[in-house]
Amino acid sequence: MKLSDFDFDLPEALIATRPAKPRSSARLLVATPDTITDGHVTDLLDWLQPGDRLVLNDTKVLPARLTGKRGRDTAQGYQEAKIEVTLLEPQAEAGHGGMVWRALIKPLKKIKEGEEVRFSDDLSATLIAKEDGEAMVAFNLSGADFDKALAEAGSMPLPPYIEAKRKADAQDKEDYQTVWARNMGAVAAPTASLHFDEPLLKALAEKGVEFTYVTLHVGAGTFLPVKVDNVDDHKMHSEWGEVSEGAAIEINTTKQRGGRVIPVGTTALRLIESAAPAPGVIAPFLGETDIFIKPGYPFRVTDALMTNFHLPKSTLLMLVAALMGRERMRAVYEHAVAEGYRFFSYGDASLLLPQKDRGCEV
Repeated sequence: MKLSDFDFDLPEALIATRPAKPRSSARLLVATPDTITDGHVTDLLDWLQPGDRLVLNDTKVLPARLTGKRGRDTAQGYQEAKIEVTLLEPQAEAGHGGMVWRALIKPLKKIKEGEEVRFSDDLSATLIAKEDGEAMVAFNLSGADFDKALAEAGSMPLPPYIEAKRKADAQDKEDYQTVWARNMGAVAAPTASLHFDEPLLKALAEKGVEFTYVTLHVGAGTFLPVKVDNVDDHKMHSEWGEVSEGAAIEINTTKQRGGRVIPVGTTALRLIESAAPAPGVIAPFLGETDIFIKPGYPFRVTDALMTNFHLPKSTLLMLVAALMGRERMRAVYEHAVAEGYRFFSYGDASLLLPQKDRGCEV
């Protein structure tokens, strides 16, 4: 498979920079093997059935983008430089007393190892190492003190295609977080889940739709472009996830009684497929996953998927093509563009309902 097989033309005007309000008023494209239906997210009540199980990612996005100042005594006197730090992944704390993070720093050349960046009266970090364009920084705080200071000083790490149009603001701290977020650790949101609000969740529960929560801490690698022409040569980034014993029991029970297991978002899908040792069975899971789902992948526990509209040439577009077929997804995306659906993280949603006996289209 060539990377060009997953390309399409997307008008820049269709890239959403703010979400729909209320959340569940976003548009919903429902695709089956033979039909495409236009509607809204609230129409999930018509498409989901009693006994269906939605699998929801309960990761919580860190306000991982920090702007601070580095001070330095020079021959010309004391000078400051503005430094932007984007947190990527926590590391071991040994020997430093505070939280140690792998991070991106802009501009990296303006800070030396051992120098401090101050973000607020309470929060600062010291550069302890540089490697491959990334940095290791040690903060002065840890635990609840770190979380509190980060919440006050940090901003949401919006995707680059939104950041190119506007900076994150206070509204994004609400908009770029799911209503059920509880396990802190992501630096990107599970964006299909942003469409759910409390009234919709209540209505779905009253209909008999069930919910299972899993955790996948979405990393910055989700935005990395595919740089190889042959997609089989692409190496996926790894992310930490957990499927608890209780979650596994709930999903297995649904499969055994013939209900549909429908992950909300590609992050939840990738996690439950990583945790499935055999067709129709899921096991508890704790650790890293770098699963790469592309056409030819035999799905084990996923029966359908709710997801947003994805970037051209992205691994997420390959994932939905694996579920529905490449040509089918090409038609779905042509329809979405023609009908003016809003794309990417703050955009509209799709509900993909593949045939039960789908093959592995290559």
